[in-house]
Amino acid sequence: MTSQLNSYMKHLHQDLPAGIVVFLVALPLCLGVALASGAPLFSGIIAGLVGGILVSWASGSQLSVSGPAAGLTVIVFEAIETLGGFGGFLLSLVLAGGLQIILGFLKAGVIGAFFPASVIKGMLAAIGLILIIKQTPHATGYDASFEGDESYMQESAESSFFELSEALEAITPGVTIVSAVALLILVIWDSGFIKQFKLLKLIPGPLLAVIWGVSFNTLAVHFAPEMMIGEKHLVSLPELGSTANFINQLRLPDFTAFSNPKIYGVAMTIAIIASLETLLSIEAVDKLDPHKRVAPTNRELKAQGLGNMVSGLMGGLPITAVIVRSSANINAGGQTKIASFLHGVLLLVSVLFFAKYLNMIPLACLAAILLQTGYKLAKPALFVEFYRKGWNQFAPFAITVVAILFTDLLLGIAIGMAAGFYFVLKANFHAAITLTQHGDHYLLRLHKDVSFLNKALLRKHLSAVSDDCELLIDGSKALFIDQDIIETIADFLLAAPDRGINVEIQGFSVSAEMSSSPH
Repeated sequence: MTSQLNSYMKHLHQDLPAGIVVFLVALPLCLGVALASGAPLFSGIIAGLVGGILVSWASGSQLSVSGPAAGLTVIVFEAIETLGGFGGFLLSLVLAGGLQIILGFLKAGVIGAFFPASVIKGMLAAIGLILIIKQTPHATGYDASFEGDESYMQESAESSFFELSEALEAITPGVTIVSAVALLILVIWDSGFIKQFKLLKLIPGPLLAVIWGVSFNTLAVHFAPEMMIGEKHLVSLPELGSTANFINQLRLPDFTAFSNPKIYGVAMTIAIIASLETLLSIEAVDKLDPHKRVAPTNRELKAQGLGNMVSGLMGGLPITAVIVRSSANINAGGQTKIASFLHGVLLLVSVLFFAKYLNMIPLACLAAILLQTGYKLAKPALFVEFYRKGWNQFAPFAITVVAILFTDLLLGIAIGMAAGFYFVLKANFHAAITLTQHGDHYLLRLHKDVSFLNKALLRKHLSAVSDDCELLIDGSKALFIDQDIIETIADFLLAAPDRGINVEIQGFSVSAEMSSSPH
């Protein structure tokens, strides 16, 4: 406990600025996700608060940031309609949280380890590209759509690309200047030159970008009204002013909805999808962590379950570990869970007392922060690196990127996983069984694991053995031989004498019971 406290104190100078950055990134996303979900705007803020203040401590991950999940917006939108109101949906969220806690105790967190690195990196690259596509309208001042900054949500990929092209044509000068200069500040602040100066290194680049945007707009109001940034391009928060007003914004679940059977179906859906998104994000965060720490996945499921139960009881949206905010945390230099906790505290303080001032921040500044994060996740060097690794790595990576861009996060990952498994099976398929020939002597060797998937290959090799010869079937290197393989060899043994083939078996037995137990 003391060593952990020392670690928190040691990294405080890095975690404090990172927490401010995550707060600046999370704030508009909390509102955007709520709007896209058809839920009260404040429900997004509540989910952000719970994710930062509660889940950050319950979780075992040091760098993961939890909050309202963009990937669940469509499900939330439909659930509110299906269940006849927001109160019923909140009850399903509380039940979903309970299911996640049960999944944690059942040790279901191991599922995340079965996702190949190429698919996880592909997911990160796709999210990076989505960020660039979705933030460009904010950066140029074209905001026909408020939906999502982390995924496509209800929109199709085509409409997102169309909106991107529209955004490049409908440029608002003031907004574009703010985002371009903010991006320049971020790039310079991330360079090796600035990192040479200890004092400058302490000032977070994103904070400077926000200060620049607010200063520009304040000056434009007085000296160049034509360059002024309009209200719809600024952060928009409800001004509460007191703790009492905050409490009045909270909503309780509709506990009378227990009798509605649809509640349980929605709860199951939220629990499964939120758990999958969390496990994928945690896996990705572990890969981005400069210290290469590994978060305990079962504890993460329990933490997210607790968060969703509390969020549901307070009137919030579903929570997952969110890769966009987590990667923003890592890029800003976050080292421990203090950064995530601070972002939750800042969300609470800001909505209580400083909404008036936060509403002065141009969305263009936040867009610049996310554009930089997007570039870091999807930089061209990553594509080159996977291309050099060979087709077995590059294909699942590229397929995951394209699939997520043209469908959505979960379906895209499913397609990427299918591609990953195909290439793994293809690589292992031919390596599992080999046939070599020396004159009229054949050697059929079974390597490592030989499953029913190799049955067709086994039959092909056995049919290639010519009549009147010697065949040695060596299974001494096989760790596992499937029953189907044993049966295929047993059938061949029955037919072999008719073809004059003398068969010898090593390393395993083919008995009358066709046992596959190795010697």
